[in-house]
Amino acid sequence: MNLRRTRAIARKEFLHILRDARSLTMALALPFLMLLLFGYALSLDVDRIPVVVYDRDQTPQSRDLIHQFSGSRYFHIVDTVDAYPPIERSIDSNQCLVGLVIPRDYARNLKEGRPASVQLLIDGSDSNTAGIALGYADALVETYAAGLRDRARNRSGAAALNPPANAQIRVWYNSDLVSRNYIVPGLIAVILMIIASMLTSLTIAREWDNGTMEQLLSTPVRPAELVLGKLSAYFMLGIADMLISVAIGAFVFGVPLKGSVLLLFFASCMFLFGALCWGLMLSAIARTQLLAYQMGVTSSFLPAFLLSGFIYSVGNMPKAIQAVSYIVPARYFVTILKGIFLKGVGLNVLWLEMSFLSLYALAVFVLATRKMRQKVV
Repeated sequence: MNLRRTRAIARKEFLHILRDARSLTMALALPFLMLLLFGYALSLDVDRIPVVVYDRDQTPQSRDLIHQFSGSRYFHIVDTVDAYPPIERSIDSNQCLVGLVIPRDYARNLKEGRPASVQLLIDGSDSNTAGIALGYADALVETYAAGLRDRARNRSGAAALNPPANAQIRVWYNSDLVSRNYIVPGLIAVILMIIASMLTSLTIAREWDNGTMEQLLSTPVRPAELVLGKLSAYFMLGIADMLISVAIGAFVFGVPLKGSVLLLFFASCMFLFGALCWGLMLSAIARTQLLAYQMGVTSSFLPAFLLSGFIYSVGNMPKAIQAVSYIVPARYFVTILKGIFLKGVGLNVLWLEMSFLSLYALAVFVLATRKMRQKVV
């Protein structure tokens, strides 16, 4: 391998990137746009659930229960009605998610020690949100009912019953349960995969379209030199995107960076190198920029978004899909990012994921070089 020829190819790609202002602007602006859109617009937090109340009892006891819902940060009472049809219309028009109905004999049953029922009408069109809302409502009503039982025993002079188990819950790594802390680190992997694969997937195809590939074939440049030379320019651009993404995540969104910055940089370099080699290999396979672009989007964005654990847990997917996700490099990089950002773990925990990234980068580099050799020979 000749360093001088590699440096010449790298200089040629640097000049091409600088002259193509639109591509350069897109590559640097994409991290801003994706992080701002996903960080602010995409939220998995379920709070301030809109509730419509139908209080048929109109007693202090029923108003006390309504106060429990209005005082919770998970619920927000948007309206009070006097019949069932307004609740149905509110749910149909997406004005509320939960309808709370308190029957007429609610207070009387409480005073007489009989079970007092409460009806919850929940919009199940979004099953995940409906399930979370149901869990919040169940927990609130159970806590309120336990308080009523304790007060009733105190009034009757009976001894208070201690619960058989007292669960003390402590949330580690994301104590505020903010979905932004979960989304932003994984989004860095998606951004790098898109930038790397989409930009490099056009390089060789562009040479064929512009008619300059024949000139490269007539030079003594070897396939490995051509691959490394072309990758070096885009590698620096990818590192800039990675630094921008980490800075926005840490300083704009306040995502905690508890682990080693050096390990984060090293893992990002390995992942970025493999993604760049993958895009270059696709570019060598395709002869047109359109086909190369379509192959890059299909093989980079979709797997990184759907099969990496970025948003959807891999453990909840069907077994066949889980098996496919093992060949998606973004899955290992997302695990590394969340481990470094949120948990602060190091190489002693993440060594397996780091090994997979290293093998992926090496394997794709060899494949890209061989594919380039077929084009050069």
